[in-house]
Amino acid sequence: MPRRNDIESILLIGSGPIVIGQACEFDYSGTQACRVLREEGYRVILANSNPATIMTDPDFADATYVEPLRLDVLEAIIARERPDALLPTLGGQTALNLSMELVEAGVLDRYDVELIGADAEAIATAEDRERFKVAMQEIGLAVPPSGVAHEMDEARAVVAGLGLPVVIRPAYILGGRGTGIASTAEEFEKVAANGIAASPISEILIEKSIAGWKEYELEVMRDRADNCVVICSIENVDPMGVHTGDSITVAPAQTLSDVEYQEMRDAAFACLRRVGVETGGSNVQFAVDPATGQQVIIEMNPRVSRSSALASKATGFPIAKIAAKLAVGYTLDEIPNDITKKTPAAFEPTIDYVVTKIPRWAFEKFPGTSGVLGTSMQSVGEVMAIGRTFPESLQKAMRSLENGRLGLNGDPAEAALDDLDNDALLANAAIATPARINQLEAVLRRGVPLETVYEATKVDPWFLDQILAISEERLFLEGLALEGGGGSTSGLVPDLDRRDWRRAKQLGFADAQLAHLWRCGVDEVRAAREVAGVFPTYKTVDTCGAEFAAETPYHYSAWEDEDEVRPSDRPKVMILGSGPNRIGQGIEFDYCCVHASFALREAGFETIMVNCNPETVSTDYDTSDRLYFEPLTEEDVANIVAAEQPVGIIVSLGGQTPLKLASTLPPELVAGTSPTSIDLAEDREQWNALCDRLDVPQPPGGTAVDAAGARAIAAEVGYPVLVRPSYVLGGRAMEIVYDDDQLDRAMAALSAFGSLGIEGGLSAERPVLVDSFLEDATEVDVDAVRDHTGEVVIGAVMEHVEEAGVHSGDSACVIPPPHLSPEVVARIEGHTRDIAEALDVRGLLNVQFAVKEGPDGADVYVIEANPRASRTVPFVAKATGVPLAKVASRAMLGATLAELREEGLLCERVVGSHVAVKEAVLPFNRFPEADPVLGPEMRSTGEVMGIDLTAGLAFTKSQIAAGGALPDGGTVFLSLADRDKAVGLEAARGFVELGLDLAATSGTAAHLRANGVPVSTVVAKLGEEGTDAVELVRSGAVQLVVNSPRGRGPRADGEHIRAAAGAQDIPLLTTGNAALAAARGLADWRTYPLAVRTLQEYHRGITLRPEVDGSTEANRS
Repeated sequence: MPRRNDIESILLIGSGPIVIGQACEFDYSGTQACRVLREEGYRVILANSNPATIMTDPDFADATYVEPLRLDVLEAIIARERPDALLPTLGGQTALNLSMELVEAGVLDRYDVELIGADAEAIATAEDRERFKVAMQEIGLAVPPSGVAHEMDEARAVVAGLGLPVVIRPAYILGGRGTGIASTAEEFEKVAANGIAASPISEILIEKSIAGWKEYELEVMRDRADNCVVICSIENVDPMGVHTGDSITVAPAQTLSDVEYQEMRDAAFACLRRVGVETGGSNVQFAVDPATGQQVIIEMNPRVSRSSALASKATGFPIAKIAAKLAVGYTLDEIPNDITKKTPAAFEPTIDYVVTKIPRWAFEKFPGTSGVLGTSMQSVGEVMAIGRTFPESLQKAMRSLENGRLGLNGDPAEAALDDLDNDALLANAAIATPARINQLEAVLRRGVPLETVYEATKVDPWFLDQILAISEERLFLEGLALEGGGGSTSGLVPDLDRRDWRRAKQLGFADAQLAHLWRCGVDEVRAAREVAGVFPTYKTVDTCGAEFAAETPYHYSAWEDEDEVRPSDRPKVMILGSGPNRIGQGIEFDYCCVHASFALREAGFETIMVNCNPETVSTDYDTSDRLYFEPLTEEDVANIVAAEQPVGIIVSLGGQTPLKLASTLPPELVAGTSPTSIDLAEDREQWNALCDRLDVPQPPGGTAVDAAGARAIAAEVGYPVLVRPSYVLGGRAMEIVYDDDQLDRAMAALSAFGSLGIEGGLSAERPVLVDSFLEDATEVDVDAVRDHTGEVVIGAVMEHVEEAGVHSGDSACVIPPPHLSPEVVARIEGHTRDIAEALDVRGLLNVQFAVKEGPDGADVYVIEANPRASRTVPFVAKATGVPLAKVASRAMLGATLAELREEGLLCERVVGSHVAVKEAVLPFNRFPEADPVLGPEMRSTGEVMGIDLTAGLAFTKSQIAAGGALPDGGTVFLSLADRDKAVGLEAARGFVELGLDLAATSGTAAHLRANGVPVSTVVAKLGEEGTDAVELVRSGAVQLVVNSPRGRGPRADGEHIRAAAGAQDIPLLTTGNAALAAARGLADWRTYPLAVRTLQEYHRGITLRPEVDGSTEANRS
């Protein structure tokens, strides 16, 4: 069937900010859909609140709305654009739920918008737990015994019939939010209540637990002609009981017999047909009883999912792209396979390799969390590795995680398990944690029988046997050194023949692991291996098991004879990606890498992407000319450099991951700012000297490698001090300390064999920075680009809403800066230009400043400079219309800014009345045990942008988009530090004028009343007598909390107030400026009707006439 010609415009809803359970896999799927639908000639309208995605680039849709994803906003977009159709299946659970809200509110009927891809009935059948259960039973598919409840009495009646343990699954949720296993009555009460609260329709399925069964997923597609295909089968290494997003998974499934697989395939197709997903991709999850082989169906997602991204990258089959084409009328047999060009999409992919996905967690960011994995997803990212065998892909994935491990074993970190006896180690491995895979390896290496390990852990014996093969090889390799072949005695590499070398490499052992086992240098191991004639070869992901030639160079390494890398005569540039998503290094850096690839391809370079993250646009096979799905380690990158011989390697766009590799690469190949300049910015002594020479003030401080050195610096500069390690991202392990005891604890934590210790620990090369902490200062970020002629373009100056001391990644920031005078902005821009010149920056530079009001006006201090991409680059591009990452990547390869202006790539910043606010999205709802106070260590997972014609409207939109919508009525609680009393007074007046009541602590209340502002309720500070703030917040009497912390007391009070606000899901602001922005925002929100505008309109420039209020359509210039 040909494409549909009865529709002309299609609305896509994105997935919003990156959150746990919904990450950048939906940037990848939405970007693919936008591209293919526009290629087909449709007008594409996109709604998404996330500025960090490629999808929200104005080039990818005809009308791009960076607006809050809420029903009233989407209705305004639909009313303005009048789309013919809505495609709801490519924006994750967010898009699916919003689409259902639009259906139920009658919006789609009112504006005659058709749901394509999956209709409302199909979505409801899959997402409503009771309807799905009944539908599966109707077609004879087994489901675990279960019952549905909407309130607690109903839930208790269901569990009485089923018996414990049970699994609670809320309806319409993402990432298993609100799910849990209950083994006791007390656990049941808690988990069931949480589940009902988490479900948008207050519905939970209570299911008899089948924890310990094997878990599988099939990624399937269907077209209008009822052609169905399995794209990929996926098997979880962890048994049932761990969310599939938190489990190590393997593709294709390894332990199913052919008969079992065919039964599962038939069941998946039957499920797809009964649910009624007319076209597109779906994910169907199964559990299999290891004792009997009985299969039960767990759930299905009638949309592109996290597993779809994995399946796409694992097979080379572009699920989202095909799903979009199917939604507009094509059938699978009409769509050609991009990779082979000869086969249709109706051919099921065949893969002749093994893919392993391992999640990456961030428990170290949330002290107080248990670190135990369960049915609610907690990971923040993932890696994928491709190998010819499971052991090879497992070890490659382990070293891709960047958590200090060189592989599954054979590294310094394995010593952490040495103190545990076998029984303790086995007991630990029986509990699902991130360390389980290493515990399994250690216990098997000690000789504990495989059957014993299986009984304790329920990890399938096949996987245990494969892990044992790695352990046995490790013991063999270690034994070679001890036999006198070198190693421990003489530091020599043992004398291996070619077959032994290849066996070790085919089992996934990195040169660094072998160097550790043989106690010699990595360079010596590499040299000996190459003398033995053992080199990696590169194979191609081709979707067809090499039955047809692959036209797309998508490669992975193997240790075989035939190499499939094709020669090329164009100049090649290699871009090192950012590895797994994590807090502090997320999608913003992938955005920069993708922009570099786009810009350099257009300039005639052949681009080579190296990355190991399956969720991202950078690992799409058509983003770059060549893709290597490989770990970002010294050995793996050096092997690709040897194979491809690039003229340049870009290391400064992917965050800290590639920067750490810069010093291992040939200096002449590092494109842009030299590794020497990067080190100069990180080396405290050199940096201090540079700032002194430039006459740029900075907070006093110094470097220390031990507690005594840190104390000496603190004594000189005075407390409080900011303590942070060098060469980290995301404020990793930063802390503000107020006395010697706290300082000693902070230094001990940095030295310990902990989350940071395994990343390097302390040394003269990686010292700790101890600086005076500027309390009450405003933090400012600047992004700039410099070329080799010395010209500098300032991308933007951003003012942070939160105080200095809150990590910039967790703070809201505003373009243009609302409270900085033109003189201060000019000074900041001047310092930025001077620093760029002194560091000889070629490409991007981010500088952070603190502005502190003093008796003689504002003092501007430089905090740090990073000659690399920062996480604000995408936000700046969306706010100003200047594609900074593209411009920077061309500048790195020698283009001048003048030439780029002439080409039209570098444009002037848009002139208009709009204000853009970036707001952080925090994951505390996933970690209720964690203390939710913000500080210098970054903890947000993603960001949103609010954009409008007043600062108030932009700020309000950013709060709505981040999930903390400001209240229309009720009570505002205020607890203000002295520095915020003046601005807080203005905010309080604003709230009262809007009809809100005020509650305040005694000091704040006295200040407000003395200035004529009424306060309804006065509360005690914590520890004082009377009703305190926490009790008031918990009582439900407060709709907004404003708490600006100061020093140790109120900063600690703020922790408790934040925790109470988080538990009650109440918006919370931490500065007087944020409160004032909220008051002005609410006033503007009431004054002006909701207006939505496209990014394309903002980039053309929108100016308001002074006499026109915001309710009238603005002038466009």
